[in-house]
Amino acid sequence: MRKYIPKKVLDLYHLLFAYGGAFLYRFPSKKLFVVGVTGTKGKSTTSELIRTVLAGAGHKVALASTIQFKIGTESEPNLFKMTMPGRAYLQKFLRKAVDAGCTHAVIEMTSEGAKQFRHKGIELDALVFTNLAPEHIESHGSLEAYAAAKLSLAKHLEESPKRPRYIVANADDAYGKQFLAAKVEVRAPFSLRDAEPYTADDTSVRFMFKKGQLFSVPLPGLFSLKNILATITLGDAIGIRHDVMRKTLEHIPPVAGRAEPVESGQDFSVIVDYAHTPDSLRALFETYKGKNLICVMGSTGGGRDQWKRPLMGTIADELCSHIFLTNEDPYDEDPKKIIADIAAGFTVHKPEIILDRRTAIAAALRRAKKGSVVAITGKGTDPYIMGARGSKLVWSDKRVAEEELDKLLGATS
Repeated sequence: MRKYIPKKVLDLYHLLFAYGGAFLYRFPSKKLFVVGVTGTKGKSTTSELIRTVLAGAGHKVALASTIQFKIGTESEPNLFKMTMPGRAYLQKFLRKAVDAGCTHAVIEMTSEGAKQFRHKGIELDALVFTNLAPEHIESHGSLEAYAAAKLSLAKHLEESPKRPRYIVANADDAYGKQFLAAKVEVRAPFSLRDAEPYTADDTSVRFMFKKGQLFSVPLPGLFSLKNILATITLGDAIGIRHDVMRKTLEHIPPVAGRAEPVESGQDFSVIVDYAHTPDSLRALFETYKGKNLICVMGSTGGGRDQWKRPLMGTIADELCSHIFLTNEDPYDEDPKKIIADIAAGFTVHKPEIILDRRTAIAAALRRAKKGSVVAITGKGTDPYIMGARGSKLVWSDKRVAEEELDKLLGATS
């Protein structure tokens, strides 16, 4: 039905909800130090890290992300299947945060949310940009349009009446300079050079921040280091002491659905990760290079980003020891067609195709031996498998992995 509504009418609808919600809930962002986090990869993890660092510095913080909505210590999972819910939800959330005594809020911001003006009426103090790579191309029409939607958030920061305003951006990314060109009071670039010398393996990262404080953080991979750098660069810019950030981050728990370990007493590793772009899939798999890596994967939801399916197959073919291709979020597309598109990227391995996701996860766990790594990718904390005609199956990769591990370990004990 929505495809028959003129774009100008839809834009007006979204704008009215955004500004109407801000008015209805008495412009709550004015009462908070608001940090927006955007980019293609690492948004959710960086948002979680920033919340943790702000809380470690003594602030009461609200967080709205793909993973959860959290006010202080009270949290509920994000079950919307969207990062930035519409219909004034974010304004209502921020009002709850203000009423609960929060001083800071961290909001994960997406190109889709920006396209629908869901950031309007939220006055930003800071914006953090992680990186930009092709995604949502069908939705936006082109990579340039996708990038423009992200960059509109930097323009939104420029329009904020708050002072000072901070832009934190990845200087190693091709689009970093455009974000750092924002007309604000504080521009804070970050780069892997800021962490030299550094090490990153499958359990932790260690680095020297700007040749000063030594950080050791129990999160895996180079991708985690980049998210941590974004976080502590913001913290540094707003005056949080390095030793406070170090002490906070050295005990941080795994981020839900982001290289999250599943532990049931098995003698091999199981991780659940949201990786759903070629770059993020490669970064995750390379973290476990040299290990017997058993991969369970699908691709992006049906009807979108079809271009990347064979690329993701090629990456798995290169870096995984054994691959199970399975159902993910087919929506109205034939899941067999989606899997065939991914399989087209294989030239070395022959992937096992098991449409039922639980059965595929169970098969991967049975195949694992001592020291193996089973990587279950694509959904992270997504709460549903989306099927045809709006159907949805309640789902959790982590819960299913735990249940299947319990069956496996019970059978072998």
